Amino acid sequence: MLKKTFSRALAGGLASLVAVPAGGLIMAPSAAAAEIGTAEVTPATGFDDSGVSLTTSGACPDTATNVIVSVTGQGFPAEGQGVVGNSPISTYPTASNGGMVIPLTQTMRDYANTAGFATLTGKYTFTITCRTAFNGTSQGDFTSSVWFTSNTEYQNTDPASKIDTTTSLAVSPNAPVAAGTPVTLTAAVGPAGAAGQVQFRDNGQALGSAVTVSGGEAKLTTSALGAGNHSLTAVFTPSSTAYNGSTSSAVAYTVEAAPATQTTTALAVSPSGTAEKFSPVSMTASVSPTAAAGSVKFQDTVGGTTTTLGTVPVAAGQASFTTSSLPEGDHSFTAVFVPANSDAYTGSTSGAVPYVIGAFSGVTASEDITTTVESGALVISVDDPHVTLPSPQLTTNGDLLTTAGAINPVTLTDTRAGNPGWSVSGQVTDFSDGGSHQINGQNLGWTPKVIDKGASQTVTAGGAVAAANGVAPADGGSAGLKPSRSLANGTGLGTAHLGADLAFNVPTSTVAGTYTATLTLTAI
Repeated sequence: MLKKTFSRALAGGLASLVAVPAGGLIMAPSAAAAEIGTAEVTPATGFDDSGVSLTTSGACPDTATNVIVSVTGQGFPAEGQGVVGNSPISTYPTASNGGMVIPLTQTMRDYANTAGFATLTGKYTFTITCRTAFNGTSQGDFTSSVWFTSNTEYQNTDPASKIDTTTSLAVSPNAPVAAGTPVTLTAAVGPAGAAGQVQFRDNGQALGSAVTVSGGEAKLTTSALGAGNHSLTAVFTPSSTAYNGSTSSAVAYTVEAAPATQTTTALAVSPSGTAEKFSPVSMTASVSPTAAAGSVKFQDTVGGTTTTLGTVPVAAGQASFTTSSLPEGDHSFTAVFVPANSDAYTGSTSGAVPYVIGAFSGVTASEDITTTVESGALVISVDDPHVTLPSPQLTTNGDLLTTAGAINPVTLTDTRAGNPGWSVSGQVTDFSDGGSHQINGQNLGWTPKVIDKGASQTVTAGGAVAAANGVAPADGGSAGLKPSRSLANGTGLGTAHLGADLAFNVPTSTVAGTYTATLTLTAI
């Protein structure tokens, strides 16, 4: 309940005086006031039960001796409710700006309770009136406001208004710098308290990730600025809707190309010194420093003419190349490093490695023939146990190497009484180069045939067996001659000569070399 007010007529008919005791009473309106400044509410954010003080932007006019403070806003009387009674200016300390620091006598919750309402909301304006002790006419007012964003919390800025920010950018060291030099970009963001992130940009493109502002600054150090002219900016994005974003002025920055790093290249050839024609020759180039990216051209000089055998990318400082196509004669090998970025690394060439390719001594193939002679004389034999197939050639569609030939004639003689009949079968092993490389025996097929036979014999050739289509060495299938296959069956006494046309499919992944398998022919 409001306390009573006291008034009395002043001599000469002056304006009435309303006394306002502590606790806050409704004040009689002052005569027309002139706003002479503003006041800052401290703290800037707070609660309905926070202690609040007002700091004016300047001093009252010299004619004023006293101040009185009122508040208006939703819930309070339109003419205002007193929050600081009529008191001498000398009561209050002087601020650094020359103004007064006036503490409110109670909290906003207390004033609301006195006015008879419970919900604080929206804008509340404080008016500090400069006056004389007994004359209510304002000699100048200072005003300030708070906004309650909830029933219990306030701030001294309008939540509907955004605060402008400024962003400036400094770059060090001073340009120009060499490419690869660490460059630090420092953005200064104002006003103090503006939180958010700064995205640094180079010619409009994002430079790294956004950096959180701390203490009004954001920094980014990068060594990624390429040679050329750059336009660097800092774009501030606030984390609070109370602030507007801002962009710095562009800073022109020049980066000069760094001198290219020198490289060296060494070449090793295996086997050393010489190799037979059609044998694999391996070359390994070592490039230093190992960080140098690029490729190596392996070159061969014969009779004063240099050709490039192959070009291989460098990985971890090395590149390797293998060929089996070198002609007979004297060779001189070199490795030439070509950098991916000539601004970063120089090219380099290895020393020459002399080499001799010798004559080709040929390839061999063999047949191991096994005959089982039963009692009474069933005899199987071959005059020549060695079969050499032509080198496989690439098919027209380029997915297979093929060759063909024939086994050497097989002689089968049966002189056994009783004419028990006989059968001949064949089975091949995997082909091997004598080392770690193989060709699956499934890739060999045949078409059996009867070359001739005795007059009293009946002989039937076995069925054709197709070669597998270039299966890998590890394939465990049962195609081709890998399992036992029939060559011929016969009855009657006498001698028959048997043969078979061979078909051989070689995978294109097969390493060059001479491969041999054993074809076992068994007569039963």
